[in-house]
Amino acid sequence: MSNPEIFEKVISHCKEYGFVFPSSDIYGGLTAVYDYGQNGVELRNNLRQYWWKSMTQLNQNIVGIDAAIFMHPKVWKASGHVDGFSDPMIDNKDSKKRYRADVLLEDHQEKIRQKIDKEVDKAAKRFGETFDAAMYRTTNPRVMEYQAQIDRIDAVMKEGLESGNLAMIKELIESEGIVCPMSGSRNWTDVRQFNLMYSTQMSATDAGEDSLYLRPETAQGIFVNFLNVQKTGRMKLPFGIAQTGKAFRNEIVARQFIMRMKEFEQMEMQFFCKPGTELEFYEFWKAQRLKWHKALGTADAKYRYHDHVKLAHYANAAVDIEYDFPFGFKEVEGIHSRTDFDLSKHEEFSGKKLRYFDPESNESFVPYVVETSIGLDRLFLLTMCEAFAEEDVDGDIRTVLKLHPAIAPVKAAILPLVKKDGLPELAEQIYNELRLDYNVYIEDKDSIGKRYRRMDAIGTPFCITVDHDSLANQDVTVRYRDTMEQKRVKIADLGSLMHAEVSMNTLLKQLL
Repeated sequence: MSNPEIFEKVISHCKEYGFVFPSSDIYGGLTAVYDYGQNGVELRNNLRQYWWKSMTQLNQNIVGIDAAIFMHPKVWKASGHVDGFSDPMIDNKDSKKRYRADVLLEDHQEKIRQKIDKEVDKAAKRFGETFDAAMYRTTNPRVMEYQAQIDRIDAVMKEGLESGNLAMIKELIESEGIVCPMSGSRNWTDVRQFNLMYSTQMSATDAGEDSLYLRPETAQGIFVNFLNVQKTGRMKLPFGIAQTGKAFRNEIVARQFIMRMKEFEQMEMQFFCKPGTELEFYEFWKAQRLKWHKALGTADAKYRYHDHVKLAHYANAAVDIEYDFPFGFKEVEGIHSRTDFDLSKHEEFSGKKLRYFDPESNESFVPYVVETSIGLDRLFLLTMCEAFAEEDVDGDIRTVLKLHPAIAPVKAAILPLVKKDGLPELAEQIYNELRLDYNVYIEDKDSIGKRYRRMDAIGTPFCITVDHDSLANQDVTVRYRDTMEQKRVKIADLGSLMHAEVSMNTLLKQLL
């Protein structure tokens, strides 16, 4: 359910505690561009590492590369980006704001789904334990009418987008009574397509042959290196190539904080397989990727699959994994069966064979591809929204980030109770022993209670308090972030405690 108040708190929290800052903030910022602060970059790195290890370390047949941002201009001609990488946009004449037409329709559908959920919730309260929600959704006239409306929008939107009949999309927006979120008016322009790629030049001259593009996706760097990796790694089908890196899109409509940015990072894996087996691997990766997300501890109800209404020109199957953000369900990862489109097109435009020779069948063919593609920034936002909590503790509000310990920016804070009597020295000793394996932090300012609250706010799983008894007994008080439970632990046992609780292995083992 939509909760804009919570979302605004998450945005404010990100800036206040060093997670995300507006880019060029002292100059008023730059639209849809953000910088990651000292805690944000650690969390982001941990999320990236979780993805990378789960792909390359847990799968013997998946390897990684790091392709350049700049690529030959023909790459983007072959991929279809030069001619077809665009979004259907519509302007409101009163607010002068521009929107993606398909997103307006999808947001409208989400509001209708919320009406269905309200009807189901009311019926559940009325009928009690005997209530059958699934049957109610398929038999109640009002719910069926709402669902028919959703399906009708899907059908018309699919036909309009696939045929290029943008007038049909505008008519749908008008017939559904969709208003501008800013002005509340229905005074719309026609729907038009806008190309999203940034162009630049390789040299100081502005000659056409020197024109380049900032890559709008990382996938093409994998495709053009298919043979390089396959031959040098002696890879046998099926196998995958993983990559993380920056991509750039001229997003006309930038909104919802870091949800949609002009500069962002993707984590993509292209899985090459024999033609005819691609849908089997599509279903496999569809399940594996959802399992990967849920390993972070998010409730099942927060995720759902959303099949594409309009398939991309390269795909024969596509689904999004969506998360229930405070502003509704939105895509966080896509799984696509891309067929042999990309390799075949690069064969055509480059004149080079991009084929796999199968020694068992003694045949040569262009492999099919199943793609998993996730935006690191969207994953970051999902993680912050999911972890953010406010709790009443003895009349005071505690703000805490309940991050999975393996991805927390700081794994433990070492807190000397006072700045004297040898306590800072013992805290420093513990810090030096732990910092080789974990990102830990010493904090000695303010009262111990205020220090606990600061560590809660950045998601630190453990606070290790060094007091006078620590000197005599060689033990410390370990305070757990989520439960606020405290227990005495021997200093010699801190390393094993940390490994058991915050190691990346705790996540990776769930995927085996």
